[in-house]
Amino acid sequence: MQNLKVAVIGLDTSHSVELPRLCMAADLPADKKVDGLTITACQRFETPFQNKEGLDKRQEQLEAWGIKVTECFDEAIADCDAVMIEINDPALHLPYFEKVAPLGKPIFLDKPLAGSLQEGRKILELAKKYNARVFSCSSLPLTPTIAVAIDKLEGEEVKLGQTFGALGTAPAGESLIWYGVHSFEMLQRLMGCGAEKVFAVENEVSVTTNVVYPEGRRGLIESIRGMWSYGGRVQSQKKAEFFHVDNSRLYFYLLSCIRDFFHGGPAPIAMEQTFEGQAMMCAALESLKTGTWAEVEKL
Repeated sequence: MQNLKVAVIGLDTSHSVELPRLCMAADLPADKKVDGLTITACQRFETPFQNKEGLDKRQEQLEAWGIKVTECFDEAIADCDAVMIEINDPALHLPYFEKVAPLGKPIFLDKPLAGSLQEGRKILELAKKYNARVFSCSSLPLTPTIAVAIDKLEGEEVKLGQTFGALGTAPAGESLIWYGVHSFEMLQRLMGCGAEKVFAVENEVSVTTNVVYPEGRRGLIESIRGMWSYGGRVQSQKKAEFFHVDNSRLYFYLLSCIRDFFHGGPAPIAMEQTFEGQAMMCAALESLKTGTWAEVEKL
C-alpha cells in the first residue's frame, strides 16, 4: 500500500500524538500498527485545552518520530496528501476547516463537528462548495462490538437503543458537545438518522437524554461524569443485545478508517449523520435550559 503524507493541524489533544503513534512509532507491535500513512508535519498553537508546557511535551514526542512541528499553517500542509484536523477546542474547527477545505485534499475532522450548530452547518456548506472529501466523528461509533450487536438482531428493526459514555468537563465551550459526542454518536450507530426531538435531564452524576424517532422508536443516552467506560444495548421487538467498548483499540479502529478513506474509500460516517448528532446535542442543551422537549434541527 502506498504511503500517503498526512499533515496534522492542532496539538492540544492527545489524539495529535496517539494517532501518529500508530503509524510512526518504531517499537509498535505489527498487530497494532496502521500502515499506509506517514505523518509529515503538525501545526501547534495554544488553546484553553492545552498550555505551552503540554504542547512542548507533545512536540518532543512527535519530533522523536521524525515529525516536523511548526506554528505556521502553510509550512504544516506543504507537500501533504491529506489532512487531519486534531483540535480539542471545537470553536476552532470552523476557522481551520475554512483554510483546509479549498486545498483539494481528503480531510478528517476530529470530534466534535463544531462548537455550535450554526458553525457545523457552515462546515457542511463549505464542504459542498469546495467538493471536499471529508468525514468527522468520534472513534466510538466505529468500534466493531456495536456492529456485532446489531448483526445479532438478524435483520429485525431496531426499536430501542441505549448508550452510556463519559462526560468530561470542557475548559471552554459546552461539555455535552465536547465529550457527550461519544455517547450520542454511538446511539446514532444503533438507530441511524431521523431523530425528531429530545428531552434531557441533568444531575450531579450525569446528563440523561431521551430521543424520539419516527414510528415509536426510542433512544436513551447516559453521559456520565467521572466514568470512562462505554457501551449499551440495542433492542428489537423480540431480542436485546448488549455491547461493551474495548477502549484499548479505539484509536486503531479510528485510524484504520481514516487510512482507508484517505486512500479513496467511502466515508465510514456521512457528514449529514455527523450534523444530526450535533443537532441532537444542541437540542439536549436547549431542553436542559427550558425543562421541555426540544426539536432536533434539520439540515
